[in-house]
Amino acid sequence: MKNVFLLLLLISVLPAIAQKTKVKTANGLLEGVTEASGIRSYKGIPFAQPPVGDLRWKAPQSPKNWTGVRKADKFGPQAMQKFIFSDMVFRSDGKSEDCLYLNVWTPAKKGNEKLPVLVYFYGGGFVAGDGSELRYDGENMAKKGIVSITVNYRLGVFGFMAHPELTAESPNHASGNYGLLDQHAALEWVKKNIAAFGGDPSKVTIAGESAGSMSVSAQMASPLSKGLFRGAICQSGAILGNLTPMPHDQAEQLGVKFATTAGAANLADLRKLSADKLLELSAGGRFAHSIDGYFLTEKPENTFTTGKQMDVALMAGWTSAEVGFQGLLGNHPPTLSVYKDAIQTLYEGNAPRMLEAYPATTDDEVIKAATELASDRFIAYSTWKIVDMHSKSSKKNVYRYLFSQKRPDTTQVLVGAPHASDIEYSLGNLPLVTTFKWTPADYKASQITQDYFANFIKTGDPNGTGLPVWNEVKSGKPPVQVLSAQTVANPDDTAKRYALLDELNAKK
Repeated sequence: MKNVFLLLLLISVLPAIAQKTKVKTANGLLEGVTEASGIRSYKGIPFAQPPVGDLRWKAPQSPKNWTGVRKADKFGPQAMQKFIFSDMVFRSDGKSEDCLYLNVWTPAKKGNEKLPVLVYFYGGGFVAGDGSELRYDGENMAKKGIVSITVNYRLGVFGFMAHPELTAESPNHASGNYGLLDQHAALEWVKKNIAAFGGDPSKVTIAGESAGSMSVSAQMASPLSKGLFRGAICQSGAILGNLTPMPHDQAEQLGVKFATTAGAANLADLRKLSADKLLELSAGGRFAHSIDGYFLTEKPENTFTTGKQMDVALMAGWTSAEVGFQGLLGNHPPTLSVYKDAIQTLYEGNAPRMLEAYPATTDDEVIKAATELASDRFIAYSTWKIVDMHSKSSKKNVYRYLFSQKRPDTTQVLVGAPHASDIEYSLGNLPLVTTFKWTPADYKASQITQDYFANFIKTGDPNGTGLPVWNEVKSGKPPVQVLSAQTVANPDDTAKRYALLDELNAKK
């Protein structure tokens, strides 16, 4: 009798449990999954129409409505891409041009909680990446009381090819930057729909690493983004300094050159090619963000100098060894003579000043100096640039960090934390990344870093109970938070070298 009663009780609550996973969006009903943790997930949500056929190389179009209940229990396809980075572990449903889907993890139970929202853009050099990656998983951030979202966007030739014919057919008289417009469309979807998932559309923070971080800075600079988010987190990268967008006419000519190489007489011929063929033909080609006159109307430095960027709170930083000394010295040994020769070759008449800014007097000091310069040349300088410019022209707080927790299995010749290694720490996803044998120190570093991120997403300020104080850049107090198991605030000792890089970059 007792068992029968329990069975009847279970049957009576099943409809209520199922109902809790259903959400009504502007385009129709979605049914997600309740994870073992109690977090609800909704995967593979279309935020735009599939960019295929005549919609290839067009700005994303609003998604179509559906009838009935759409299952949201698996990731959509990844954007078209080659296998490039071995550290990317996807859970997506294959790859396809039909890739404009996002994923939501929410702790909300009722749908009216008005929780803060995190929208995360993946990295991968604008040629790889996917919102299904394990290290971007939103469940652990959702456990912190945050509605977490990952977004797919078009990559490579599909996401960034500009062409005069594309410009001519566009109602905005612009081409290229489709991947960035995809992100923008996702943010518009969030504004319209996130309240149904328990999120507050007025409390959105965007974040990303590498190309995702560059994307965050691009969204900040775009006049289209006004009012779509209130905070930004840049993890290694910005479209400033040495990574500034190319002029649009230059991007168009790259598109013309590609079409010629592909044997396409016109745009119609290009659209007839299969996605696989396009991917094959574009391998090794360069398709980058550009100043298209629509999404980006001017050089981003001008936007940030005049304070026309989004006036939002900013947390930005980079890892302590974005790349190793090999990024500067190649396969040559890290000796003083090799280091000086490399500086002389790269900087010629400015070599003495560079050696003063990145000093090394012994072979032992070369690895550190060469790593710092290689990292700056790669991506750290551009990230410093957004910290510097935004802190001068924005009214909101800016927080700068250096992530220095070295992963346990990282090669000993690397003197710090490598590029992209901060992702799983900051999102609380160490347990999902099984490549490394995480130590208690790694978990402590993750707890500190994730708490800072969660606090910033909730309030625009990373500080909180039990955490070392983090002073904003404008305060005049130690502005660099060194994130690790032994997190400390250090004075900035990089001003001289970045002033020099600024000067040299301006002459290009």
